[in-house]
Amino acid sequence: MIIDVVMPKMGESINEGTILEWRKEVGEKIKLDEILLEIGTDKVDSEIPSSAAGVVVEILASPNDVKEVGEVIARIDTDEDSGIKHSENEEKVDAQAPVEESLSPTVSINHSKIQKDHSTNKKIFYTPVVMKIASEREIPLNELESIEGSGRGGRITKKDILHHIENRKLSSPAPAYKQETVSSIQSGRSEEMHHMRKMISKHMMDSLSTSAHVYVMTEVDMTSIVDFVKKEEGSFKHREGFGLTYTPFIVDAVVRSLKEYPDMNSSINGTMVDYHRDINIGLAVAIENGLMVPSISNCEEKNFLGLCRSVHDVAKRTREGNMDPDQLTGTTFTITNFGVFGVSIGTPIINQPNVGILGVGTIKKQPVVIESNEGDSIAIRSMMILTLGFDHRLIDGSGGSKFLESIRNHIETMDLRDIL
Repeated sequence: MIIDVVMPKMGESINEGTILEWRKEVGEKIKLDEILLEIGTDKVDSEIPSSAAGVVVEILASPNDVKEVGEVIARIDTDEDSGIKHSENEEKVDAQAPVEESLSPTVSINHSKIQKDHSTNKKIFYTPVVMKIASEREIPLNELESIEGSGRGGRITKKDILHHIENRKLSSPAPAYKQETVSSIQSGRSEEMHHMRKMISKHMMDSLSTSAHVYVMTEVDMTSIVDFVKKEEGSFKHREGFGLTYTPFIVDAVVRSLKEYPDMNSSINGTMVDYHRDINIGLAVAIENGLMVPSISNCEEKNFLGLCRSVHDVAKRTREGNMDPDQLTGTTFTITNFGVFGVSIGTPIINQPNVGILGVGTIKKQPVVIESNEGDSIAIRSMMILTLGFDHRLIDGSGGSKFLESIRNHIETMDLRDIL
């Protein structure tokens, strides 16, 4: 029986997907729920398991093809005489089987890369994807042979070699290359931009051509919050199972200010302004190939501890690749924290269809003039710079400045008693 494989629906608002990589080729056997291909949408990249066991008899889409949801992209023959083995013990390794990671149309298998494993007296196949990564990262062949493969027949997959590289970084100090050496390594080559970077590029350019970006900045005294986190982080982690960070304090202040300035919690729809009842905070999370902005829904209903748990949950699941595509939509305001990389000031691009985005800088100790009735004094305080980007089509400078000052005031005057 021939089963059609269709482009799956990855979320309510997603109507198409891009073929990123086929894990099987025509003529290859596949088991139920074994990964057949990887697809990408404008929100997330996902591995797609097979809905049937059989033999792949037809592939109707190439890498980088964009297909609508429901469109047939492959066919699988499920007849019993196709010879599928469902038991791992019955599965035999075919030395001439196609490689595990499918290739772009411009890449062919280089059989000179096939090496002999003398300890097991069987051949190990290194796919062009693996060999390309090994070449770029200057991994010698003897080191490549030492990697334990998780693929069929012990083959080394792309994930295996990337995991090995990450472990190698953690276990040994990075070589002190001179600047000119780094430049020579990075130059002189061209490669296809990652799908996620293509999507980010499109969204950012669309936002710049849609919104009239304006920025205002202010300094915030974080001393009381820094002292509070230092005091409570041990007991908090013991109780909750994760660390207490500064992000929930900022989210809490933003939510309070959005209630006071509903214009910042709206979207422009043609000549109409949609004022959102719910406050859904988008939290920019850096991942391997770019950036994702998961949404924390209904923040106006959460207390501070609820915000702590939500911030941790969405950040963890985003980095692990476990976010549902629907959770990457519906934001009404966005926060991006470039301060975690040691940066003080930035000008982030608005996340459409929001009209505002808050950039959070790093916290640094600085000498600050303290004014009081007794006179001025200088003290060492933990200071942070906040940058508000807003859409000038709706928000004027006065409105943006008042909103940012409201956030600053809520942070600096936050009542930390019994907040946890």
